[in-house]
Amino acid sequence: MGLPKGTTERLRKIAGEKGVLTSPVDLLTYSYDGTTNWEAKPEVVVFPTTTDQVSEIMKLATQDVIPVTVRGAGTNVSGGSIPVLGGIVLCTTRMNRIIAINAANFSATAEVGVVLHDLNQELVKHRLFFPPDPQSFLAATLGGCVSENAGGPYAVKYGVFKHYLLGMRTVLPSGTIIDLGGKTMKNVTGYDLPQLICGSEGTLAVITQVTLRLLPLPQAHQTVLAVFDNVVTAGETVQRIFASGIMPAKIELMDNWLIQRIEEVTPLGLPLTAEAILLFELDGMSEAVKKETEGVVDCCKKTGAIDVRPARDANEAENFWTARRAGFSAIFGNAPTVLAEDVTVPINRIPELIGRIRRCARTYNLTIVIIGHAGDGNLHPAILTNRKDPAHYARAEKALDDIFAAALDLGGVLSGEHGIGLEKKRFLKQALPAEAIELLKEIKKVFDPKGILNPGKIW
Repeated sequence: MGLPKGTTERLRKIAGEKGVLTSPVDLLTYSYDGTTNWEAKPEVVVFPTTTDQVSEIMKLATQDVIPVTVRGAGTNVSGGSIPVLGGIVLCTTRMNRIIAINAANFSATAEVGVVLHDLNQELVKHRLFFPPDPQSFLAATLGGCVSENAGGPYAVKYGVFKHYLLGMRTVLPSGTIIDLGGKTMKNVTGYDLPQLICGSEGTLAVITQVTLRLLPLPQAHQTVLAVFDNVVTAGETVQRIFASGIMPAKIELMDNWLIQRIEEVTPLGLPLTAEAILLFELDGMSEAVKKETEGVVDCCKKTGAIDVRPARDANEAENFWTARRAGFSAIFGNAPTVLAEDVTVPINRIPELIGRIRRCARTYNLTIVIIGHAGDGNLHPAILTNRKDPAHYARAEKALDDIFAAALDLGGVLSGEHGIGLEKKRFLKQALPAEAIELLKEIKKVFDPKGILNPGKIW
C-alpha cells in the first residue's frame, strides 16, 4: 500500500535506529510464518522494547490509518502473522523480560516476547511449571501463544493458555494502555476481557505483558508407547482409557507414515508395518503414576495393541518424545507445500474422523499424514502437496474441504489451537451462524474502529 512520507523516520524516533528494518531481505524474512502457502511483505518492521513505545507506534498507525500486524516468533501455522495489506509488522521479540515469578502466589508476570521454553527453564528452579506446550515451544513467544490460545500435548489434562491467563497489559489501536484482569485465581469483575483478547489472533489489541497461573511441578512422570496395527483401533483406545477412570497428561497419535520416518531418523525398533503409535505421559504422585501406568498398559493390550512399552528411564522417555516432536519436521521436509491442519472433534468421534481422513487420501490419491493430540480430539491431518503443481494442489484443497466438512459433521470445530487466520477464512461460514459472525465483527469495530490491527484475518 505504501507508507505515508516520513513514517519510517518517525518509527526510528520511537524504537531507535536498530529497532526498525526496511531492507528487502529483512522484509522478506517477515513476510511468512509457519505455513508454506502464504506470503506478503510489510513496508517496515519495528521492534519496540516497552509498552510506551508500542503505544506511540499505534498512535502513529491510527493517525495515518496504517495496517499493523503483530508478530512474535512467527511459528504460527494459520497465516495469522502474514501482513497481507503491507504496512507495519510490529515484532515483540525484544520485549523479552520475565518480570516476576511469584512462587507464593503460583503466578508469573512476563513480557510477551519471552520464549515459552525459557520461561519453563526458569520455573523449574522454583519447582513450578506452566503446562501449555505447543510443539513450537522452543521458539514460540508468550504473546503469540496467548493470541492463538495455544495448546499442545498437555492440553488433555491441563487445558490450554486461556486456563492459565490471569491478567494482561494491552495497547488498543488508539494507543491507549489498559491493564486487564489481575493476579487472582478467581475474577468475575465485569466482562472477561482478557479471555476475549486471548485467541483473538492479534485483531483486537496489542498484548505487551501477561500474568500467568502456575502449577507445582509433578513429583513423577512415566511415558508409555503403544503400537497398533490399526489406526482406528488406536483412536478407540483413547476413549476406553478415559472410560477406565485414567486421565493421562498427554496422549499423542502418530500414523504409519510417521512411524517409517521416525525409524529412518531415530530408530526405536518400531515395526514398519504398524499403522499407529499412541504415546502417553502419566504424571503426579509416584504411587498414582505407577497405578495409572499399569492401567494404561492393560487397556492398550485389551484393545489390541501389538506392543506396549513403558519407558525404562528418563532417557528412553525423552527419545520417545523427541521422535514425536520431530513429526512436523519430517512432514514439512517431505513436500514443497504442506497443508497442516487442525481439527477437533468429540473424543468418542476420533475413530470416525480418522476413517474419513483416510478415505479422503484414497479418493484424491494424496498422502495425508495423521498426527495429533488424540487425548482431546485434536488431530493435525497434514496434506503433502505442491503449489507449483496446479492439479495436485487442487486435489489437496478438495481433500481439505472434505476434512473440515467431516469435522463439522462429527460435531467438531475448525480449529483446536492454530486459529483461523488466513488458512480457514473460507470455512468460517460453515462453522458459525451468520449472527455470530456479525457479533465478532461488531466486537472488532469497538476495539479497532479503523480496522488497522491485523487486517484481512478470520473473516
